[in-house]
Amino acid sequence: MAFGDVKTDQGIKELNTYLADKSYISGYTPTQADVKVFEQVGKAPAASLPNALRWYKHIASYSVAERKTFPEGVTPLTAGAKTTTTAPPAKKDEDDDDDVDLFGSGDEEEDAEAARIREERLKAYADKKSKKPALIAKSSIILDVKPWDDETDMKEMEKLVRTIEMDGLLWGASKLVPVGYGINKLQIMCVIEDDKVSVDLLTEKIQEFEDFVQSVDIAAFNKI
Repeated sequence: MAFGDVKTDQGIKELNTYLADKSYISGYTPTQADVKVFEQVGKAPAASLPNALRWYKHIASYSVAERKTFPEGVTPLTAGAKTTTTAPPAKKDEDDDDDVDLFGSGDEEEDAEAARIREERLKAYADKKSKKPALIAKSSIILDVKPWDDETDMKEMEKLVRTIEMDGLLWGASKLVPVGYGINKLQIMCVIEDDKVSVDLLTEKIQEFEDFVQSVDIAAFNKI
């Protein structure tokens, strides 16, 4: 099916009929054929021509720069309509098979162009995603630090515990909790970054204050 001069009412109606079962003027991706006809149409077709209107709005959604990247295509205009779309080269001879595209090279060019655009969009998305800050896994821990007896200086013990500094460790609130026979244990909270701080290493460091600390237990462990 061909269509006439799209600047006329008859031509635009024929274009609407032509696009009834097609998304583009030529092939399965936008081409220069779409650009040429788009420029000839000049303005959005009437709502009574839904196929032509849909196609026009779709081509208009591309920027001028994007349209220039479209591959060549053939516009099925009738002889009376003007077009600058590149036409297929004339055959050298009726029996010359060199001009016959047996392997669909035109489709390959369109597929390659579509693949290039897809790769560019995927790369842009990946670059954008890589700039987002990574989520840091953290845990909130409550430690029970038990002294040797009721004569242990609990204030000094807490002071020593808080001297422990590690990248990814933040000490929080603390309190003394009675355990019986006049003995209190130090219950202290901390927040750690899971990839940087080992809980086992932290408890070992606390237990190194062996003049004050009898043992260290984990009272609570929650992921943040």
